[in-house]
Amino acid sequence: MVWRLGRTGWLAVVGAAVGGGAAAAYAGLVTGAVPLDVGAGRRLRPLGPLSVDIRAPREVVFDVIAQPYLGRPTRAMRKKVEVLERGADLVLAAHFTPVADGRLTARTVETVHFVRPERVGFRLVRGPVPYVVESFELSEFAENGGTRLLYTGELGTDLWALGRWWGSVVAPRWEATVAASLATVREEAERRAPR
Repeated sequence: MVWRLGRTGWLAVVGAAVGGGAAAAYAGLVTGAVPLDVGAGRRLRPLGPLSVDIRAPREVVFDVIAQPYLGRPTRAMRKKVEVLERGADLVLAAHFTPVADGRLTARTVETVHFVRPERVGFRLVRGPVPYVVESFELSEFAENGGTRLLYTGELGTDLWALGRWWGSVVAPRWEATVAASLATVREEAERRAPR
């Protein structure tokens, strides 16, 4: 049997192929499975600043942040972080974040550098954008023994206007994920803090 397609049939086939390819490319970018780093038309945008005050000593807050990377992660954190390589003050870790209303999981790979007890730095190796650097800066509140955790970062995308648009899609989700992490750090550090 030979199938013959008319002009409308071929348009439907081509349209389906283009649509399927676009959907696959989008899913690949969102999940970090197909990173796009062409190095042309790089646009940078700030992430944060986000700040949270925590009623716990700086060392306790630092330990809470470092635990999934340098210590034994909790069961919940094992679903979010996988340490691929570990050194004394630097790890290579994969982070897993639900996206698209939980239908997809973004996988980012980052180096995480620890400067006890005042800083944790992150640098993206692979993800939905080609460039991200971030830091958690921890400073003490002398008056109450608490800690201020300040998050700042920078996100970079390629391909000029298209990259600027993609950055405007990724950055709010990235910052929301960080804000949720800061809330979790605050809750756990305050639970662990000496009374």
